[in-house]
Amino acid sequence: MTAIRVGQGFDVHRFADPEAGRPLMLMGCVIPHNRGLAGHSDADVMLHALMDALLGAAGLGDIGQHFPDTDPAYKGADSAVLLARVMGDLTERGWQVVNVDVCLIGERPKIGPHRQRMQARVAQLLGLPPDGVNVKATTTETLGFTGRGEGLAAQAVVLIRRS
Repeated sequence: MTAIRVGQGFDVHRFADPEAGRPLMLMGCVIPHNRGLAGHSDADVMLHALMDALLGAAGLGDIGQHFPDTDPAYKGADSAVLLARVMGDLTERGWQVVNVDVCLIGERPKIGPHRQRMQARVAQLLGLPPDGVNVKATTTETLGFTGRGEGLAAQAVVLIRRS
């Protein structure tokens, strides 16, 4: 019998001080922008939402349990490396990712010019064909913290299966 599960994830990060010189990391890619996101790791809000969705679908908790921001080992961590560890946990338990859908929420940056690169990067990290990864974005019509340009949020939905 095949088991199928759905997971969802959400994450938020504020923009770092422009003088911090942090790159903006989204879906494991450096995206040209005047500010990066603040966080204990590289603050890749999209990969963080994706990891939470994957962990949730497999019943393995959340990224805070696996990679606590109180642990100095994760200071400045590359979220793509953390995603590889999450994938190792899923694979070890017999789970296989079917597809993922990740949505960036914010006014800027526009991701259209970077979408294919972002999809290809995550497809590579998850061992999926490029059409198994969907990347999209929306604004909040200038409402709330994302609308004011204070930070970015992301939502992710995943489908996993175990045969």
